Amino acid sequence: MTLDDLRRDIDRVDEVLVRLLNERARCVCEIGKLKKELGIEVYQPSREKDVLRHVRAIASEGPLGPDAIARLFERIIDEARRLERRVVHGESDGAAHE
Repeated sequence: MTLDDLRRDIDRVDEVLVRLLNERARCVCEIGKLKKELGIEVYQPSREKDVLRHVRAIASEGPLGPDAIARLFERIIDEARRLERRVVHGESDGAAHE
């Protein structure tokens, strides 16, 4: 394989990742709507710990390893929480602070 071939592979994977992250974000928005209806707090530390535990467990399948995967998912969860807050509280992008 050439460098260009590998970069094209990365571009294809990136496209899939973006689609999957947006699919995940759509689920997060639906969860935010339900939390708003039910009066549930956005921040659910036990759920976040469960997600991180789950992704760490399956991280052994690749070269990134559990710590790297957990760091990536911590950022994904931060963005998901921000998005949920926008749905639940009507906050703008700049208004949500961790």
